[in-house]
Amino acid sequence: MQITKTNAMRMLDAKGIGYEIHSYDNEDGAIHGTAVAGKIGRPPETVFKTLVSHSGANLYVFVIPVAEELDLKKAARAAGEKKIEMLPLKDLLKWTGYVRGGCSPVGMKKLYPTYIEQGAEELESIAVSGGKIGMQIELAPDELAGMVNAKYGDLIK
Repeated sequence: MQITKTNAMRMLDAKGIGYEIHSYDNEDGAIHGTAVAGKIGRPPETVFKTLVSHSGANLYVFVIPVAEELDLKKAARAAGEKKIEMLPLKDLLKWTGYVRGGCSPVGMKKLYPTYIEQGAEELESIAVSGGKIGMQIELAPDELAGMVNAKYGDLIK
């Protein structure tokens, strides 16, 4: 099957960062994280979702395991804000260039402050969205962190 490179993949290629592509069938509409983990044959604790939040006009990106829930208080603390809220879904494409289920931490319209759940540091590789629904990219967490200037932190409930 011919793989069409996404913006995220092109950016990783340009920096010489290695990754593995995992494509999956999304015809059934099951694009939530744990379903995706099963479809690509990876344990849910190694597949991460990309969540976008805001505090006023400031946007923040959080990358956490798919089966976990973002703790907004911990996220706000990591971002140095008093309070943050999830970005409304209707605003996701406008601010990131990505749609729900295809939002990658790599290749957003702007480089927003990004935080990765600290447990990722202990893993050899993690999978994140490749920039479109049906596509995941697997890479070393430190490579991802370096690419998006991310910090690790305690982010989940």
